[in-house]
Amino acid sequence: MMKKLIIVLSLTIVTLTAYAQEDLRFGFQMSPSFSWMSTSVNHINSSGTNLGLKLGIIGEYYFRENYAFVSGIGFHFNSGGTLLHENEGFYWRNSDIPASVMSDTTFASGTKLKYGIQYLEIPIALKMRTREFGYIRYYFQPELTLGFKSQARGTIEGVGITDGDEKYNIRKEVNGLNMSWGLGGGIEYTISENTSLVAGLAFQKGFTDVTDDRRDQYFDSKDGNKLKSEKSKGVINAITLRLGILF
Repeated sequence: MMKKLIIVLSLTIVTLTAYAQEDLRFGFQMSPSFSWMSTSVNHINSSGTNLGLKLGIIGEYYFRENYAFVSGIGFHFNSGGTLLHENEGFYWRNSDIPASVMSDTTFASGTKLKYGIQYLEIPIALKMRTREFGYIRYYFQPELTLGFKSQARGTIEGVGITDGDEKYNIRKEVNGLNMSWGLGGGIEYTISENTSLVAGLAFQKGFTDVTDDRRDQYFDSKDGNKLKSEKSKGVINAITLRLGILF
């Protein structure tokens, strides 16, 4: 599937480039990413990162020589992270988790739930770059990213769980839309009149809740083990090593 996707994206870039005007540039990125999750409550904590990959098409429209609107389309593979649940509770209730994985139909305290989510992403950004120094330009890029869930898999690690490597379908545990803002910067290295290599770093911070935990409940150890509804907000943050080529 990955090879087919690369071929389709490459052919699309070639087609777009053939019809591009002087103020339009198109390109392709294949960028490793490191993502992690955080929540709005103290009893669910970040406990691990995901190594993922961003793969897709980039489009830049230059309304001035060194200023451009940037957008595109691509996939973010294996976005997410691991969340440590300090309280015993009923988690991932929307998914078909075998009873053998849980203790008395609940997850024990200290259970780690790992999210591996694939998003179709559309960035909207403003790119500001310097004039050319030799073959190099420097750029700065604030952006907003819309992510649409395409699939989600998860693993479970904790007390009494025998197979922490087995992956479960957790599509119903993840909301469909993920929105984030970010800042990036780096360099463009000119290798020919119309072609540049791009390298840089970008930080992405989510601001919409990606976890659908409306049915989840937990025993509050700090309040006499009362059973309470889980109303936490879970977001995804990421650091991406941007690697790409522009035509």
